Amino acid sequence: MRATGAVPTGDDISALTAAGCVHDLYAGAEADAVSVNAFGLGLALKAAKGRPLVWGLHEAVAREGGWPHGPGLNEMGLKPDDLLLVRARDIQTLLAIGEEAVRSPAVGAVLLSAWGEARALTLTASRRLALAAEAGGGTLFLARIAATPAPSAAETRWSVAAAPSEPLEAGAPGRPSFSVALLRRRGGGAPRTWIVEWDRDGRRFRPPAPLSGDLVPLAAQRPAEASGTGRRRVA
Repeated sequence: MRATGAVPTGDDISALTAAGCVHDLYAGAEADAVSVNAFGLGLALKAAKGRPLVWGLHEAVAREGGWPHGPGLNEMGLKPDDLLLVRARDIQTLLAIGEEAVRSPAVGAVLLSAWGEARALTLTASRRLALAAEAGGGTLFLARIAATPAPSAAETRWSVAAAPSEPLEAGAPGRPSFSVALLRRRGGGAPRTWIVEWDRDGRRFRPPAPLSGDLVPLAAQRPAEASGTGRRRVA
């Protein structure tokens, strides 16, 4: 990671999400369900390196936050051939989807989206996913909404919230923007927070463009459950 005071780039975030591992993504608040899923999709696209990715979607997430929106996925730069969307009625099914998918050498990355404090999402279940990811060489991102960060076998743990985006020319809607906090990383490292936006053409996260030639400051560190203001849906 960069030294304190440096302006981080989106590539720093991708570099922290090592392949062949599990990474936990927690929504800062229930209203950030769309943001945590969009952030997970962006990370999965980077990790997949051109291979297909699997998105396992707990039906409770869709009931509370809505089903994936085609134009929104297109704005993320996703093509139909990039993504296999699988619906799961319960958490046990979701975990089975993730374990099988991440073991497959044909799959580049897996995103699992779960709602609530599910009993099935235990430390043992997390270890099974981690072993499957290690065996298959894929990367698995577990997005959790309406849940408190808990011990797991994940390599990293993140809190994700929406951030205000900067309008484009002629007042066009800005790029999807996120406030992402690294809460924990195996091997240590101080918690850090980034403000990043998704570049659909480059398929990467990057710092927002400076407004007046100034550097973009680091966002203030905040608890995972805190929610911001001025949010917008990103996908």
